[in-house]
Amino acid sequence: MKAIRFHEFGGSEVLRHEDVDRPVPGTGQVLVRVAATSFNPVDDHIRAGVLAEMIPITLPYVPGIDLAGTVAELGPGVTGPQVGDRVVAMLPLDSAGAAAEYVLAPAESLAPAPRTIELIDAAALPLTGLAAWQTAFELAELEPGHTVLINGAGGAVGSLVVQLAVDAGAHVTAVDAPQHADRLRGYGADRVVGPLDLAAGPAVVGGPFQVVINHVRLSPEELAHLTHHVADGGVAASTAGPVPDDPTRGVRSANLWVRSDATQLAELAAKIDAGTLRLHIAAHRPATDLAAVHNDAGTGRLSGKTVVLAP
Repeated sequence: MKAIRFHEFGGSEVLRHEDVDRPVPGTGQVLVRVAATSFNPVDDHIRAGVLAEMIPITLPYVPGIDLAGTVAELGPGVTGPQVGDRVVAMLPLDSAGAAAEYVLAPAESLAPAPRTIELIDAAALPLTGLAAWQTAFELAELEPGHTVLINGAGGAVGSLVVQLAVDAGAHVTAVDAPQHADRLRGYGADRVVGPLDLAAGPAVVGGPFQVVINHVRLSPEELAHLTHHVADGGVAASTAGPVPDDPTRGVRSANLWVRSDATQLAELAAKIDAGTLRLHIAAHRPATDLAAVHNDAGTGRLSGKTVVLAP
């Protein structure tokens, strides 16, 4: 079968389109014929070796944490998934990924793919959807009526957090560049504003807020300013570096390390089928373009969520 692999850490040029052996599922594993994966920033960090100590991997390595595909074969002891099922999953960070014709997945990581969208588009859901769910409901503990500021609301994760928060009955102020404004209003945000002037204080954007969720890489000083946007007793949750606590006001903070969770992924897929969650996909690229996708990401030219079609 064909796969994209790298044999050493480095720039996007280390990615190679190669012939590899089709894997055989072991106990508790499922072989999935890949329809698509998608690009996530962590893919770039793994390839560059930045996370080598935190996430040990075996070289050569196939990237692609997101998986959408069809069950092709069951390993011993697998119950639940059936051959022919359309599935999605967030694959383990330290195992072979889905930039290949076939990939092995732990059976417990699989969830039914959404039925109302194309299977290739479902590849945009797993990591970003789980990051959004876990940030909104585990870290921020969103409840109906909460006032929420979402910084970086137009990005892949932020867009889903906006929709989950609106669906949960929160009052959302979405922050991002003007080109995202109409889409964020379409998601149901109460207020959409341009990039924050953090030094100006929370009142300028209608704060302070019971919950602040940050998806933007900020300096330590800017993150400290963001704490002031949190109301007394509130919470700051971030996917892009820790926002400082303020114990004197009862403000706590939490930073995300996303994990695979098939139950949450099934809930997200159900929301897509119910029409309460939409995926925003900027581009579809063939797997043979994966090096170019990584290069575009590294040079800031990658705009929005990119789905990568199986080789």
